[in-house]
Amino acid sequence: MDNLSKLESKSIYIIREAYNQHKNVALLWSIGKDSTTLLWMIRKAFFGKIPFPVMHLDTGYKFKEIYEFRDKYAKKWGLDLIVEKNQEAFNNKNIGPKIDRLECCTELKTNNLKNAIEKYKFKALYLAIRRDEHGIRAKERVVSPRDKDFIWDYKNQPPEIWDQYKTETKEKEHLRIHPLLDWTELDVWQYVRKENIPIVSLYLSKNGKRYRSIGCETCCNPIDSNACNLNDIIEELKTTKVSERSGRAQDKESDYMMQKLRSLGYM
Repeated sequence: MDNLSKLESKSIYIIREAYNQHKNVALLWSIGKDSTTLLWMIRKAFFGKIPFPVMHLDTGYKFKEIYEFRDKYAKKWGLDLIVEKNQEAFNNKNIGPKIDRLECCTELKTNNLKNAIEKYKFKALYLAIRRDEHGIRAKERVVSPRDKDFIWDYKNQPPEIWDQYKTETKEKEHLRIHPLLDWTELDVWQYVRKENIPIVSLYLSKNGKRYRSIGCETCCNPIDSNACNLNDIIEELKTTKVSERSGRAQDKESDYMMQKLRSLGYM
Protein backbone atom coordinates (compact mmCIF):
# COMPACT_ATOMS: atom_id res chain seq x y z
CA MET A 1 0.00 0.00 0.00
CA ASP A 2 1.45 3.37 -0.99
CA ASN A 3 1.65 6.39 1.32
CA LEU A 4 -1.50 8.12 0.04
CA SER A 5 -3.52 4.92 0.37
CA LYS A 6 -2.31 4.49 3.96
CA LEU A 7 -3.21 8.09 4.81
CA GLU A 8 -6.62 7.74 3.19
CA SER A 9 -7.32 4.46 5.00
CA LYS A 10 -6.48 5.97 8.40
CA SER A 11 -8.54 9.10 7.71
CA ILE A 12 -11.59 7.10 6.63
CA TYR A 13 -11.24 4.97 9.78
CA ILE A 14 -11.30 8.16 11.92
CA ILE A 15 -14.27 9.55 9.97
CA ARG A 16 -16.34 6.40 10.44
CA GLU A 17 -15.40 5.85 14.07
CA ALA A 18 -16.35 9.42 15.00
CA TYR A 19 -19.72 9.07 13.29
CA ASN A 20 -20.26 5.72 14.98
CA GLN A 21 -19.89 7.45 18.35
CA HIS A 22 -21.68 10.72 17.57
CA LYS A 23 -24.47 11.02 15.01
CA ASN A 24 -25.10 14.73 15.63
CA VAL A 25 -22.03 15.94 13.75
CA ALA A 26 -21.13 18.31 10.92
CA LEU A 27 -18.25 18.98 8.58
CA LEU A 28 -16.83 22.51 8.56
CA TRP A 29 -16.24 23.31 4.89
CA SER A 30 -14.13 26.39 4.22
CA ILE A 31 -14.07 25.49 0.48
CA GLY A 32 -10.26 25.41 0.60
CA LYS A 33 -8.25 22.46 -0.75
CA ASP A 34 -7.99 20.70 2.63
CA SER A 35 -11.64 20.85 3.62
CA THR A 36 -12.72 19.95 0.08
CA THR A 37 -10.35 16.97 0.23
CA LEU A 38 -11.88 15.95 3.56
CA LEU A 39 -15.38 16.39 2.13
CA TRP A 40 -14.40 14.18 -0.82
CA MET A 41 -13.05 11.54 1.57
CA ILE A 42 -16.20 11.63 3.73
CA ARG A 43 -18.25 11.05 0.58
CA LYS A 44 -16.08 7.99 -0.10
CA ALA A 45 -16.42 6.81 3.51
CA PHE A 46 -20.23 6.82 3.20
CA PHE A 47 -20.43 5.63 -0.41
CA GLY A 48 -21.25 8.95 -2.04
CA LYS A 49 -23.81 10.40 0.37
CA ILE A 50 -22.72 12.35 3.47
CA PRO A 51 -25.18 11.46 6.29
CA PHE A 52 -24.78 14.74 8.16
CA PRO A 53 -24.69 18.49 7.38
CA VAL A 54 -21.83 20.36 5.75
CA MET A 55 -21.47 23.81 7.31
CA HIS A 56 -19.85 26.90 5.85
CA LEU A 57 -19.11 29.80 8.21
CA ASP A 58 -19.66 32.80 5.98
CA THR A 59 -17.70 35.85 7.12
CA GLY A 60 -19.05 37.96 4.27
CA TYR A 61 -15.50 38.62 3.06
CA LYS A 62 -14.73 35.44 1.11
CA PHE A 63 -13.51 35.51 -2.49
CA LYS A 64 -16.32 35.36 -5.04
CA GLU A 65 -14.65 32.24 -6.46
CA ILE A 66 -15.20 30.53 -3.10
CA TYR A 67 -18.92 31.30 -3.07
CA GLU A 68 -19.30 30.15 -6.68
CA PHE A 69 -17.46 26.89 -5.99
CA ARG A 70 -19.50 26.27 -2.83
CA ASP A 71 -22.86 26.70 -4.53
CA LYS A 72 -21.89 24.68 -7.60
CA TYR A 73 -20.60 21.61 -5.75
CA ALA A 74 -23.11 21.69 -2.92
CA LYS A 75 -25.75 21.21 -5.59
CA LYS A 76 -23.74 18.74 -7.68
CA TRP A 77 -22.88 16.53 -4.69
CA GLY A 78 -26.29 16.81 -3.02
CA LEU A 79 -24.90 18.27 0.21
CA ASP A 80 -27.05 19.21 3.18
CA LEU A 81 -25.40 22.64 3.24
CA ILE A 82 -25.75 24.97 6.20
CA VAL A 83 -24.50 28.54 5.74
CA GLU A 84 -24.07 30.42 9.01
CA LYS A 85 -23.30 34.14 9.31
CA ASN A 86 -22.98 36.21 12.48
CA GLN A 87 -25.35 38.89 11.29
CA GLU A 88 -25.56 40.43 14.76
CA ALA A 89 -21.86 41.31 14.60
CA PHE A 90 -22.38 43.12 11.29
CA ASN A 91 -25.48 44.92 12.53
CA ASN A 92 -24.27 46.01 15.97
CA LYS A 93 -20.47 46.22 15.86
CA ASN A 94 -19.64 47.33 12.35
CA ILE A 95 -17.20 44.44 12.41
CA GLY A 96 -14.57 43.94 9.73
CA PRO A 97 -10.90 43.03 9.25
CA LYS A 98 -9.82 46.67 8.94
CA ILE A 99 -11.05 47.40 12.47
CA ASP A 100 -9.36 44.70 14.54
CA ARG A 101 -8.14 41.37 13.19
CA LEU A 102 -8.52 39.45 16.44
CA GLU A 103 -12.01 40.80 17.08
CA CYS A 104 -12.99 40.15 13.47
CA CYS A 105 -11.92 36.48 13.58
CA THR A 106 -13.51 36.06 16.99
CA GLU A 107 -16.88 37.46 15.91
CA LEU A 108 -17.18 36.17 12.35
CA LYS A 109 -15.63 32.75 12.88
CA THR A 110 -15.42 31.69 16.54
CA ASN A 111 -18.61 33.29 17.85
CA ASN A 112 -20.38 32.39 14.63
CA LEU A 113 -19.43 28.76 15.25
CA LYS A 114 -20.52 28.99 18.91
CA ASN A 115 -23.93 30.20 17.78
CA ALA A 116 -24.18 27.40 15.22
CA ILE A 117 -23.29 24.68 17.74
CA GLU A 118 -25.87 26.02 20.17
CA LYS A 119 -28.45 26.24 17.38
CA TYR A 120 -27.94 22.73 16.00
CA LYS A 121 -26.63 21.00 19.17
CA PHE A 122 -23.65 19.46 17.38
CA LYS A 123 -21.53 17.12 19.53
CA ALA A 124 -18.63 16.78 17.08
CA LEU A 125 -17.22 18.71 14.14
CA TYR A 126 -14.96 17.44 11.38
CA LEU A 127 -12.18 19.90 10.50
CA ALA A 128 -9.42 19.61 7.89
CA ILE A 129 -6.52 21.12 9.83
CA ARG A 130 -3.03 19.62 9.47
CA ARG A 131 -0.13 19.63 11.92
CA ASP A 132 2.32 21.00 9.35
CA GLU A 133 0.27 24.16 8.69
CA HIS A 134 1.37 26.05 11.78
CA GLY A 135 3.41 25.40 14.92
CA ILE A 136 0.34 25.84 17.12
CA ARG A 137 -1.69 23.32 15.14
CA ALA A 138 1.12 20.82 15.68
CA LYS A 139 -0.06 20.60 19.30
CA GLU A 140 -3.47 19.25 18.26
CA ARG A 141 -4.84 15.74 18.66
CA VAL A 142 -6.94 13.77 16.18
CA VAL A 143 -9.84 14.03 18.62
CA SER A 144 -9.71 17.32 20.48
CA PRO A 145 -12.31 18.30 23.11
CA ARG A 146 -13.59 21.86 23.59
CA ASP A 147 -15.39 22.79 26.79
CA LYS A 148 -18.69 24.65 27.14
CA ASP A 149 -16.84 27.96 26.80
CA PHE A 150 -15.03 26.72 23.66
CA ILE A 151 -11.69 26.69 25.47
CA TRP A 152 -8.98 24.42 24.04
CA ASP A 153 -6.85 23.09 26.91
CA TYR A 154 -3.73 22.50 24.81
CA LYS A 155 -1.66 21.71 27.93
CA ASN A 156 -3.92 18.87 29.02
CA GLN A 157 -5.04 16.82 26.02
CA PRO A 158 -6.05 13.17 26.02
CA PRO A 159 -3.33 10.71 24.95
CA GLU A 160 -3.75 8.95 21.61
CA ILE A 161 -1.84 5.70 21.75
CA TRP A 162 -2.04 2.96 19.09
CA ASP A 163 -4.72 4.93 17.22
CA GLN A 164 -7.14 4.77 20.15
CA TYR A 165 -9.15 7.98 20.45
CA LYS A 166 -11.20 9.35 23.33
CA THR A 167 -14.64 10.23 21.93
CA GLU A 168 -16.70 10.69 25.09
CA THR A 169 -18.00 14.19 25.76
CA LYS A 170 -19.14 15.98 28.88
CA GLU A 171 -22.26 18.12 29.06
CA LYS A 172 -22.01 21.15 26.74
CA GLU A 173 -18.64 19.92 25.48
CA HIS A 174 -17.98 19.15 21.82
CA LEU A 175 -15.21 17.41 19.92
CA ARG A 176 -13.09 18.58 17.02
CA ILE A 177 -12.29 15.63 14.74
CA HIS A 178 -9.16 16.05 12.59
CA PRO A 179 -8.88 13.20 10.05
CA LEU A 180 -6.16 14.99 8.02
CA LEU A 181 -3.96 15.90 10.98
CA ASP A 182 -1.06 13.68 9.83
CA TRP A 183 -1.18 14.84 6.21
CA THR A 184 1.21 17.38 4.68
CA GLU A 185 0.43 20.06 2.13
CA LEU A 186 2.23 17.95 -0.47
CA ASP A 187 0.19 14.87 0.50
CA VAL A 188 -3.04 16.81 -0.03
CA TRP A 189 -2.06 18.06 -3.47
CA GLN A 190 -0.88 14.62 -4.55
CA TYR A 191 -4.21 13.18 -3.37
CA VAL A 192 -6.13 15.91 -5.19
CA ARG A 193 -4.29 14.93 -8.38
CA LYS A 194 -4.79 11.21 -7.81
CA GLU A 195 -8.52 11.56 -7.11
CA ASN A 196 -9.13 14.39 -9.59
CA ILE A 197 -10.76 16.49 -6.86
CA PRO A 198 -12.05 19.89 -8.05
CA ILE A 199 -10.38 22.96 -6.52
CA VAL A 200 -11.01 26.70 -6.45
CA SER A 201 -9.21 28.40 -9.36
CA LEU A 202 -7.40 30.77 -6.95
CA TYR A 203 -4.85 28.03 -6.30
CA LEU A 204 -3.66 28.18 -9.92
CA SER A 205 -1.26 30.82 -11.19
CA LYS A 206 -2.59 33.83 -13.07
CA ASN A 207 -0.20 36.54 -14.25
CA GLY A 208 2.59 35.04 -12.13
CA LYS A 209 0.59 34.96 -8.88
CA ARG A 210 -1.43 32.30 -7.05
CA TYR A 211 -2.80 31.63 -3.57
CA ARG A 212 -1.34 28.88 -1.37
CA SER A 213 -4.01 29.38 1.29
CA ILE A 214 -7.45 30.93 0.78
CA GLY A 215 -10.04 32.43 3.12
CA CYS A 216 -11.22 36.00 3.50
CA GLU A 217 -10.20 38.15 0.54
CA THR A 218 -9.21 40.98 2.89
CA CYS A 219 -6.71 38.79 4.77
CA CYS A 220 -5.08 36.76 1.97
CA ASN A 221 -2.25 37.68 -0.38
CA PRO A 222 -1.00 35.70 -3.37
CA ILE A 223 2.54 34.41 -3.77
CA ASP A 224 4.81 34.66 -6.79
CA SER A 225 4.27 31.47 -8.76
CA ASN A 226 3.95 30.14 -12.28
CA ALA A 227 2.25 26.91 -11.15
CA CYS A 228 -0.83 26.78 -13.36
CA ASN A 229 -1.74 23.09 -12.94
CA LEU A 230 -1.53 20.36 -10.30
CA ASN A 231 1.75 18.94 -11.57
CA ASP A 232 3.35 22.39 -11.36
CA ILE A 233 2.03 22.95 -7.82
CA ILE A 234 3.42 19.61 -6.64
CA GLU A 235 6.84 20.27 -8.16
CA GLU A 236 6.89 23.78 -6.68
CA LEU A 237 6.16 22.44 -3.19
CA LYS A 238 9.09 20.05 -3.36
CA THR A 239 11.56 22.95 -3.43
CA THR A 240 9.83 26.01 -1.96
CA LYS A 241 11.12 27.65 1.23
CA VAL A 242 7.98 29.81 1.63
CA SER A 243 5.54 28.73 4.35
CA GLU A 244 2.07 27.71 3.26
CA ARG A 245 0.21 30.35 5.27
CA SER A 246 2.65 33.20 4.75
CA GLY A 247 -0.04 35.07 2.83
CA ARG A 248 -2.59 34.83 5.64
CA ALA A 249 -2.72 37.99 7.75
CA GLN A 250 -3.37 36.35 11.12
CA ASP A 251 -0.38 34.04 10.64
CA LYS A 252 2.00 36.97 10.20
CA GLU A 253 1.40 37.79 13.84
CA SER A 254 3.26 36.07 16.68
CA ASP A 255 2.70 32.42 17.59
CA TYR A 256 1.13 33.80 20.75
CA MET A 257 -1.62 35.46 18.70
CA MET A 258 -2.41 32.24 16.83
CA GLN A 259 -2.38 30.21 20.04
CA LYS A 260 -4.70 32.74 21.66
CA LEU A 261 -7.11 32.53 18.72
CA ARG A 262 -7.14 28.73 18.79
CA SER A 263 -7.52 28.54 22.56
CA LEU A 264 -10.67 30.65 22.16
CA GLY A 265 -12.09 28.25 19.59
CA TYR A 266 -10.65 29.50 16.28
CA MET A 267 -10.28 26.79 13.62
